[in-house]
Amino acid sequence: QVQLVESGGGLVQPGVSLRLSCAASGRTFRTYTIAWFRQAPGKEREFVAAIDWSGGSTYYSDSVKGRFTISRDNAKKLVYLQMNSLSPEDTAVYYCAADPIYGGRSWAEYNYRGQGTQVTVSS
Repeated sequence: QVQLVESGGGLVQPGVSLRLSCAASGRTFRTYTIAWFRQAPGKEREFVAAIDWSGGSTYYSDSVKGRFTISRDNAKKLVYLQMNSLSPEDTAVYYCAADPIYGGRSWAEYNYRGQGTQVTVSS
């Protein structure tokens, strides 16, 4: 079993940076692919980024590529999402998800999911 808790969200102005954290419990965390998703009001949940168990492979949606960076610290059981150059279009609830096998872009395929943290980008 893996439990995930997101943190680091908040209200920020356009153009600034924010770092989200996903804290995990469970001894096998280090073997899991971790992904970030987001859901804006009135929109479907969408894939943002994913990182494999070693941190050696990362994947991004086109909308965040070049602005967001996903990383992980297996010793601390933490996964980060560094978000730069934020815009109002990035406003959403951000969720992390984990799976021992699946490493794709479908929320429904991840076995473990957090409750989300709100990110609001507004002037």
